[in-house]
Amino acid sequence: MEQVLFEGKINGEKISVKISPNMRLVDFLRDTLGLTGTKEGCGEGECGACTVIVDGQTVNSCLLLAMQVAGKEVLTIEGVSKEGELSPIQQAFIDQGAVQCGYCTPGMILSAQVLLKENKSPSRYEIARALSGNVCRCTGYEKIIDAVADAAQRLQEAEGERV
Repeated sequence: MEQVLFEGKINGEKISVKISPNMRLVDFLRDTLGLTGTKEGCGEGECGACTVIVDGQTVNSCLLLAMQVAGKEVLTIEGVSKEGELSPIQQAFIDQGAVQCGYCTPGMILSAQVLLKENKSPSRYEIARALSGNVCRCTGYEKIIDAVADAAQRLQEAEGERV
């Protein structure tokens, strides 16, 4: 099959690689780039396990072709931590016990990251709404909402320290 050149930025790194023009983004990330933190759950955009951030917005990577994000900035769960340090959101998920099987966790964390960038102090309702595209089959969502609220507090405190 014909190959096309994909050029874009994944987790801050410029990527240039030949791929099949009909390769889905989730397959490109997992199979071509080895970024297996992005999971495929339903393959229909219903569960959010494949959530990544493209140019600052969450997307279901199972519904996009990789070529649709060429030239854009893509952030996966592998790009969230910096220099081996977990982000405040990742740490809050651990501390609040919001991680059970972990399958949905990358998508939840990325959805939370976009929310907290747009809304520094979300209500529990706003958190639940922002995460509504992510399905977790293990929890009752309370610990996940607690984790995002905790992360918001941590980020506010860190912001206060920098001022």
